[in-house]
Amino acid sequence: MRERTKTVGLTAQLLRPPGGRDGRTMLLTLFVDRTGTGVWSAVCVLYFTELSRLTAAEVGLLLGASSVAGIAGTPVAGRLAASYGGRRVLIGCHLLRVAALTAVLFCSSFTALLLVVALATLGDRAARSMEILYATEVSEGQHSAYRALSRTAMNAGYAAGAGLAAIGLAVGTATAYRTLVVADAASFLLSAALVASLRDRHRAGAADGRLAAPDAGPRPNPWRDAGYLRFVALDAVLTIDDAILNVGLPLWLIHSTSAPHALIPAFLAINTLVVVFAQLRVSALVHSARQAVRVVPLYGFAILGCCAAAALAHRAGTPAASALLLLAAVLVTLAELVRSVVSWELSVALAPERARPEYLGVAGMAHSTEKAAGPLLLTGAVLATGPLGWLALGAATTAAAYAQRHYGADRLALTR
Repeated sequence: MRERTKTVGLTAQLLRPPGGRDGRTMLLTLFVDRTGTGVWSAVCVLYFTELSRLTAAEVGLLLGASSVAGIAGTPVAGRLAASYGGRRVLIGCHLLRVAALTAVLFCSSFTALLLVVALATLGDRAARSMEILYATEVSEGQHSAYRALSRTAMNAGYAAGAGLAAIGLAVGTATAYRTLVVADAASFLLSAALVASLRDRHRAGAADGRLAAPDAGPRPNPWRDAGYLRFVALDAVLTIDDAILNVGLPLWLIHSTSAPHALIPAFLAINTLVVVFAQLRVSALVHSARQAVRVVPLYGFAILGCCAAAALAHRAGTPAASALLLLAAVLVTLAELVRSVVSWELSVALAPERARPEYLGVAGMAHSTEKAAGPLLLTGAVLATGPLGWLALGAATTAAAYAQRHYGADRLALTR
């Protein structure tokens, strides 16, 4: 009975989120976007291998280089949003992704694929920062609650995308692969149309005088704000959960434990279920920037526990290793829940309101940087050094979490 009440409550909040109609439309946009992203994530490696005939090394270089290109997407989007508004830039990001993925179907050389996949990734990362910007405006001050609903919508989209990809991959023909890419591009085209139906808050702000007047002095520059750049640098460290879940734990299971390989899909299943059923509870811990600062260490402790469980699985028997790795998946997902709420709350609260688009664009570099560097850190350092590497990663992440708490509290004290 209690579980049913929770589900009804979640459904009611999804139907009546902060922001009313615009809030609902944005949640639908996130679901559609992530459905397409889930399809692409599942099919891209096989598409490049089977249809584009790339070697494993070329696929690795393609994905790595595109991740690096994605780092530039967020600050560029932030600068554009300051002039044109986040809604317009977000539409442009989705259309860029449509064009790039459509071009993938016609590329016959590695160089051409490198260019269009880099553009797609740049658009993807830029869209992420614009989503935060618009959702911050539409959530009417209820950032944590809206972020929790956003996470639920996004994970439902990822699951739907993975399901669609599974059907296409089961067919396994070239036509099926191309159909999945077309479906991915279509999801971004629909996302652009949904965003176009949203209220243009940039124009509305200009009309009622909420935007800064030209004579209000120079806008703060995030690149000259050492305190905010320090926050972004630490935030990049405190996003390592993504690489741990998707790269570290699967490779560690395969190469360094006796756990069965069939356990790997359970990591994603656990992640999806825990996010859906626990995101709102975790978000309830944070209603303000000061609360966000206080709970940052929880991220470090969750990652430390995850790393300790992974390290212990190295010498354990099959049942114990399996249990420890499943525990690690739960803990890294709990860390992700904390990070998703805290990172958003602080990236907004620590940014001057007059220059929020530019600041959020720079803040978005944290996740983009982790996407590029995280897998390399896990494979080149942590997994290479075994259990001690895992323990060192957990300790370093915990130290970074406490540093974020200290510096975040100091900045809030200066700005409040």
